[in-house]
Amino acid sequence: MTILGIETSCDETSAGVVRDQNGNLKLLSNVVSSSSPLHAKTGGIIPEVAAREQIRLIIPVIKKALEESSLDFQNPSIDVIAVTVGPGLIGSLLVGVETAKTLSLLWKKPLIPVNHLLGHIYANFIDQEASIEFPAIGLIVSGGHTDLILIKGHGNIKWIGGTRDDAAGEAFDKIGRMLGLPYPSGPVIEKLAKEGNPKRFNLPKPMIDSSDFDFSFSGLKTAVLREIKTIKKLNNQIINDICASMQASIVDVLTSKTINAAQKYSAKSILLGGGVTANQTLSDKLKLYAIRHKLNAEIFVPQKSLCTDNGAMIAAYGYFNPKMVSFDKVNADPSLYF
Repeated sequence: MTILGIETSCDETSAGVVRDQNGNLKLLSNVVSSSSPLHAKTGGIIPEVAAREQIRLIIPVIKKALEESSLDFQNPSIDVIAVTVGPGLIGSLLVGVETAKTLSLLWKKPLIPVNHLLGHIYANFIDQEASIEFPAIGLIVSGGHTDLILIKGHGNIKWIGGTRDDAAGEAFDKIGRMLGLPYPSGPVIEKLAKEGNPKRFNLPKPMIDSSDFDFSFSGLKTAVLREIKTIKKLNNQIINDICASMQASIVDVLTSKTINAAQKYSAKSILLGGGVTANQTLSDKLKLYAIRHKLNAEIFVPQKSLCTDNGAMIAAYGYFNPKMVSFDKVNADPSLYF
């Protein structure tokens, strides 16, 4: 089976193609065009700007993805089109959904509507030689979402906890803005944290000891703001130390909750997904904690190019969850959850 995936939930315009080869899901192409440089000027995503860029880029991106997969745009030899239907920005989602519906009608191919959040988890199945066993715990960490899910099998997924306010990625960006760092701030903070002292600032680790699997990072953001206000002048070392301290707090909370969930549900695998999972400190600490707790679960992290929003992960979800529908049954749903 060969699947084209289309992703336009936020500021990326992406298309990817995957194919089943001898039982393994192989990546044929993954083209991503981001309007992030435009949003960096305003320190955050402007929905209208993102959608306008996606209208301009969607067809060229799909053509390039098919071309890199040695497929003809006029009549591609694909079996199905998978497309993100939510959650996300309504204008952006409509660009991808309406394009997919048009191509479905033109090429006479069925569609698979995909939950963007679950797509992040399925990035782990691309070019993966190791066996991913169930039950599994999925940790989704992105700019807008921080969620824990229990995966008993393909198509059998249960939400077990999530953020009550700011997501982890949102906290990175907002604190980065306080420190005068460029947007998006996550990768910048990770880099600066390597030169900082994570113990200099005694920042909270919100809800780390709660009995549930929920998250809350707004209090951490407020605590950092309070520290900044007490400092007369920020210098490079202070900024590095703040980055290291806040990153340590977020990573400790994410790691602790994930390990607890894996223990409770006797998980055989832990799957990470979302832009923040490209943070090496997070994956390293999760693996370390798994060893300390003698957890019998293998940890999977997508290759960095598949951590952020991309069409290949949407195609991967479609491969393992082939619920095909006609084009008139697919609609964008910005508030879609689990």
